[in-house]
Amino acid sequence: MSLFERIDTVCLAVSDIEKAKKWYGDNLKLKVQEANYAILSTGDSGIPLTIEEGEITPNNSTYPIFYTMNIVEVHKELSEKGVKSTEIVKEESNTFFDIFDPDGNRMQVCFA
Repeated sequence: MSLFERIDTVCLAVSDIEKAKKWYGDNLKLKVQEANYAILSTGDSGIPLTIEEGEITPNNSTYPIFYTMNIVEVHKELSEKGVKSTEIVKEESNTFFDIFDPDGNRMQVCFA
């Protein structure tokens, strides 16, 4: 039996919470819940992304992965908004690209 029922949230540190709330809301279209930190929800997912002001850790190996059915369209829209991103990578059973927020936090968008 597992000790845990689910992952509750994924946390990312940002240097300016107000700037980050705007960036995540405007560019990634995540719903922002107001607080000294921000809980961002996407679609019908029960797992939110939480951002909070704190020390930025370069090359942090923890990152959220967002799923989309329209990876080419999402990549195009984010690129048009000026969101820093990598090219789309196609592997055997996975297609993905990375995006980065203004603090350099890595996130990934995938389609499997």
